[in-house]
Amino acid sequence: MLAYLLGSIPTSVWIGKTFYGIDVREHGSGNAGATNTIRTIGLVPGLIVFAIDLLKGFVAVKLLYFTDLYIPQTGAFIAFQLILGLAALLGHIFPIFAQFRGGKGVAVIAGVVLALHPWATLLVLGIWAICLIITKYVSLSSMIAGFCFPLVIIFVFPETNSSLIVFAFCLAVLLIFTHQKNIERLIRGQENKFKIKKKVS
Repeated sequence: MLAYLLGSIPTSVWIGKTFYGIDVREHGSGNAGATNTIRTIGLVPGLIVFAIDLLKGFVAVKLLYFTDLYIPQTGAFIAFQLILGLAALLGHIFPIFAQFRGGKGVAVIAGVVLALHPWATLLVLGIWAICLIITKYVSLSSMIAGFCFPLVIIFVFPETNSSLIVFAFCLAVLLIFTHQKNIERLIRGQENKFKIKKKVS
């Protein structure tokens, strides 16, 4: 429950309403995430949203260290960490503090996998950045990075825990699910390319 509540903190909505008088869900793509915050409000608040959302996923996974329920690095411990990360992700997508209208969860996923497998995550973030530079599409870059993560932990940083591998594939599928509208716009050639709003009008 705590991990879900942590994930439910609607960072972009609260920052937009508190400091700019804007609900980011009513502008741009309508998504309560860092990318739409950058497009709608500006780079600095968008980066703050990304950092906090990433931290939500990271901290949720680390909550288990404050208990004595499991022995660290055992199969049960890792499985419970995955459950906590998933709870935070669901909280972000369906936040109880924002009428269950949240974001796509990319930053939270980054925080979760960073806590679970930091080196693989850094490599995948590099892949995401390269794809963004080449395509200018955040959504496409996120989906490509999501599908690369399970491949990276299988072939580049061989992972022996089957639960983590299954979780990685589930995250890749979840990214497709949360980006359905983006996929439709990409197919129609109507997806917006990434650009930074310099100031709020």
